[in-house]
Amino acid sequence: MLPTPNLDDRRFQDLVDDAKRMVQRHNPEWTDHNVSDPGVTLIETVAFMTDELFYRLNRVPDRLYLTFLDLLGMSLLPPTAATADATFWLSAEQPETVGVPEGFEVSTLRTEDDPATRFATVRPLEVPPRRLAHVLTHGADDEPLSRDDDLLGGDGFDVFSGTPVEDDVLLLGLDEPAPSCAVVLRFECDVQGVGVDPRNPPLVWEAWDGRRWVGCDLDSDGTGGLNRAGDVVVHVPETHTASVIGRIRAGWLRCRVIPADEGYPFYSASPTMSAASAFTIGGTVAVVHAETIEEEVLGLSEGTPAQVFPLEHRPVVAGGPPIELDVADGGGWQRWTEVDSFAGAGPDDHVFWVDRAQGAVHLGPAVRQVDGSLRGYGAVPPKGAPLRVRSYRTGGGPAGNVGARTISVMRATVPFVDRVENRRPALGGVAAESVAEARLRGPLALRTRDRAITAEDYEQLARAAAPGIARVRCVPAVGDDDAGGVRVLVVPSAVPDDEGQLRFEDMVPSTDDLAAVAAYLDDRRPVGVRVLVEPPFYQGVTVVARLSPRPRTTAHVLERDAVRALNAYFDPLTGGLDGEGWPFGRPVQAGEVYAVLQRLPGTELVEDVKLFAADPITSRRGEPVQRIELDQHALAFSYRHQVRVTAGD
Repeated sequence: MLPTPNLDDRRFQDLVDDAKRMVQRHNPEWTDHNVSDPGVTLIETVAFMTDELFYRLNRVPDRLYLTFLDLLGMSLLPPTAATADATFWLSAEQPETVGVPEGFEVSTLRTEDDPATRFATVRPLEVPPRRLAHVLTHGADDEPLSRDDDLLGGDGFDVFSGTPVEDDVLLLGLDEPAPSCAVVLRFECDVQGVGVDPRNPPLVWEAWDGRRWVGCDLDSDGTGGLNRAGDVVVHVPETHTASVIGRIRAGWLRCRVIPADEGYPFYSASPTMSAASAFTIGGTVAVVHAETIEEEVLGLSEGTPAQVFPLEHRPVVAGGPPIELDVADGGGWQRWTEVDSFAGAGPDDHVFWVDRAQGAVHLGPAVRQVDGSLRGYGAVPPKGAPLRVRSYRTGGGPAGNVGARTISVMRATVPFVDRVENRRPALGGVAAESVAEARLRGPLALRTRDRAITAEDYEQLARAAAPGIARVRCVPAVGDDDAGGVRVLVVPSAVPDDEGQLRFEDMVPSTDDLAAVAAYLDDRRPVGVRVLVEPPFYQGVTVVARLSPRPRTTAHVLERDAVRALNAYFDPLTGGLDGEGWPFGRPVQAGEVYAVLQRLPGTELVEDVKLFAADPITSRRGEPVQRIELDQHALAFSYRHQVRVTAGD
């Protein structure tokens, strides 16, 4: 037997009780609620008729429900495609530029149980040859000093100050910028930078993007913190550009000294360097879990309004480049424009609408006016005119949210490219909206009527503009200084690593998502309202804890479980007490950390807990406190928790 949906689960007695409560609230002088009272009889009559109506509505099939949504101007939300950054590694240093074309396919490894998940590059990738042109040292309180002559003469020099301090810098100038490239920095160093743990030296690698220094992902450090000869491989961001430092123009990279992590030593003396070189060994480009369909012919026009042309591949993923429709006009093709609604279209406007969830192209309808005439909302192609779609993307869904380093297969060969990998998980794949989900969204959409008035309206519309985002918070104006302004805080979806830790970079929404939400809200905001779409402020939280284990508990297993539990609790997406994400503005207290750690099966006693407010961008953290206050529109974010298990007696 087919399941019966419950659009409204109230029954006869529930409706009668609700009506009597309303009577008591609005007409307290009506005191006789017995069944013999004529008013109660009327209430029961209406409740009986309403109960019968609910019974019939609960048997409305999904297909009719979709028709009702269509009458309201609603359609199911399409799936979104997961994206990842794929790094293509060269087989060796190359003297010429190596390119990977747009649309190049890569995939995960096919197994007996799981098919290969395919991805395609969204733009061309070029890996140009680069070399090291200049080397400078820059003490925290000194001017930049060129070391080019020292390298040419083979003389060693101190990389940092004699006794290194925070913000000492080694500057490396490439002959040209290397955006989106993996760069090998080869050093000849002596073991002079004593005092540091080579597995976790207090260093960060950064690149200049024209406005500020941004972090580079460190792939490997064979020098142990510039303490021995070896290679450092860094991934340069795509915003890397040339600039002038010390009157020298170059594509600058730098190695900066930062405070050592808790429990790790700091430099007691500076490393020395006698030789340095650089070259590119790979490049990174975004790949999307979607297939691009090119030049698909839809069919011939019938010369009538409201024509629908189904696409061969469905559904069409949300986002991506706009869909372009060509209609044959004489000897050529005429470009038509995609719109969200035909409401503002005239009878001569060449517009169309795409139902991405159903995979169909709709042309403008004609509506009969009061005087009996027909008004067209969009032009009608001539009868017999061919129609074609230049390109669209199909696929998407949560299947594309694959783990890190799982995209490893190239579907074709590229000269001088040895392998491919995704260093981070693929994010953003969301399934198409179901009818059940549309039932919940329908009343909200009906209330907003595609206009942003209240804070809830802005949040609802922002989710519709970018289905891949996880959380939205609207901050209305609260004072005279920001009157007329609205801030919309967007939290993207992200996948944690094996330790449950989210990357801070993954919690910053992409520029495409921010632009899509801003453009969508701009068309729906009241006149005079300023809308700013941005990520929230993330307050880094570092917990340093000491635990005593229970008997027969392995120390490193308990440490791992404790870090995972802390990462899960201070998660902006799935953390907090209810598991729905850390609440905006909620402070962090040491007492709740004790509770999280004490619940672990292997914990006998939580000996000590220290809370630190940390900056995920600069890696700096404050003094230990018992409570970290958060701005009312900020979120807590786990950052480098440290747990030590001490053996019991």
